[in-house]
Amino acid sequence: MSDVWGNNIKITIFGESHGAAIGVVIDGLPAGIAVDSEFICSEMLRRAPGNDAFSTPRKEADEVEILSGVYNGNTTGAAVCGIIRNTDTRSKDYRPNLIRPGHADFTAFVKYGGFADPRGGGHFSGRLTAPLVFAGAIAKLVLRERGISVAARRLSPSDDEILAAKADGDSVGGAIECVILGVPAGVGAPIFGSVESKISAMMFSVPAVKAVEFGAGVEFAAMRGSEANDEFYIENGEIRTRTNHNGGVNGGISNGMPIEFRVTFKPTPSISKRQNTVDIELMEDSTVEISGRHDPCIVPRAVVVVEAAAALCVLDLIN
Repeated sequence: MSDVWGNNIKITIFGESHGAAIGVVIDGLPAGIAVDSEFICSEMLRRAPGNDAFSTPRKEADEVEILSGVYNGNTTGAAVCGIIRNTDTRSKDYRPNLIRPGHADFTAFVKYGGFADPRGGGHFSGRLTAPLVFAGAIAKLVLRERGISVAARRLSPSDDEILAAKADGDSVGGAIECVILGVPAGVGAPIFGSVESKISAMMFSVPAVKAVEFGAGVEFAAMRGSEANDEFYIENGEIRTRTNHNGGVNGGISNGMPIEFRVTFKPTPSISKRQNTVDIELMEDSTVEISGRHDPCIVPRAVVVVEAAAALCVLDLIN
């Protein structure tokens, strides 16, 4: 079981939700980047669980211990390795024989012959987005020096919708919008190396993401070409577009406008309502009521995850 991503910047994410630690190795970073520890801590806190009524009550500080690649506060050019200790695990909440609907329990069992760690979802848990946020924070620091910024926001659901689902023992999905500013025209490549394909591939690597759309996205289906086309004009000697329906990308290559996309997350699969399932040991129908600690909606904590993933993509594309 190996997760390695990237062409110029390579990242490997390791660990399991209830193992001793989770972490990431980032290779290909330039030397001499100041590692702002306060900024990294603030990014980790945005994703950390147990801080409000919308997240799981599992309490994890998510403090990153940097093992390599940083000396005297700057990147050295060697691989950066950071680990995050798991300190608040409750494995007794899980019954591995009952495969949870909507989770990777069944597919992991089939692919790895029953040897995958099932506790808390193991390597398939949303907990593995914590090291991704750390890697993304480093990427943001590199991009900051190059005048590129990444920002995302929750589009849905509302706070009231999340709390209503929680009170009902259920969960709810939602959407996040992300904007990348400062990417010059000419980044990316047609077909397989397109900006959209690179970002989409990374976004679908984030647990629970089920749709990605750029610019007008699905609204293109109801447009005419005269509405969808972004007309060009010159401003201060630069070529710009009057609209940005294409989300800053033409032919897979950035056109200098903001790169805009939206990501849709499915509802958290772990809910306390009784659901039909299968006992994989007895090979018979059964039911399951999930009693562990889970987010009624993962979207609020996923905003910084989307930013991190986007930052890594852009850095890989321009590095």
